[in-house]
Formats: sequence, C-alpha cells, structure tokens
Amino acid sequence: MSTSNKVLLIALILIVIIVVMIGCQKNTTVTIPVVAKTVTKTVSFSKDLIPIFNTNCAVSGCHVTGGHAPNLTEASAYNSLIGGSYVNKTEPEKSIVYMRLIGKLTPAMPLGKDPNPSNIEGLILAWITQGANNN
Repeated sequence: MSTSNKVLLIALILIVIIVVMIGCQKNTTVTIPVVAKTVTKTVSFSKDLIPIFNTNCAVSGCHVTGGHAPNLTEASAYNSLIGGSYVNKTEPEKSIVYMRLIGKLTPAMPLGKDPNPSNIEGLILAWITQGANNN
C-alpha cells in the first residue's frame, strides 16, 4: 500500500470516528422523577413529618422563624401549613406543599437536598389524604 493510500485510509478512519462521536453527543438531559412510595399506615404529623422537616426544611436560612414561608419549625409547622393554604384537603395532589415536593411547582423542595428524603412525598400525600391531622 502506498503512502498516499495509507494517509487516505487514516483520514477516512478519522472522519468516521468523528462522525460517530458527533452522532453520540448528549443533546438533552432527561430527568427521571423520584417516585414516592405508597404509604398505607396512618401518618403522624409529629412523629413522621416533623423529624423530616427538622432535618431538611427547618434549617438555617430556610423554613424557620424569619425565613421563608411556611415556617416548618416544630412549634409552627402545622399552623403554617394549614393556615397558609399549603394544604388542600379536598384535592391532596393539588396541595402546594405536595406540588413543591414533587417538582410541579418551582423551586422544588427540599432545595439543595436529595429529592424525596425519607419518602416525604408519599408521607405528605398520605397525611393530607388522611385529613391533615395535627397528630
């Protein structure tokens, strides 16, 4: 094989590699939503939700006294959620708190944390569906 043929062959191989690489570029990011696990037990606001709020929401600069509404500190969380119209007992899936957690309203919560910590989406939806009791 002559030198010019080798150069042409190498050039052809490089062109094929470049075309294949360009064709494999990632143009769109697909986000796969976190699916909440179905909750079949009675959800306790104080025992199930407050600990999750304390860890993920009622932290410095977020949902605390003087921070962003609703105030999710233990002493204020229930009244803030119910009184602030964050809970829709008639249509639980349309509750503002639930829609923030599943990302239907932005910014999705908890902000800057892993999505759906401790299955908070499923627990919130179950709690609202069960009557959003202060239990």
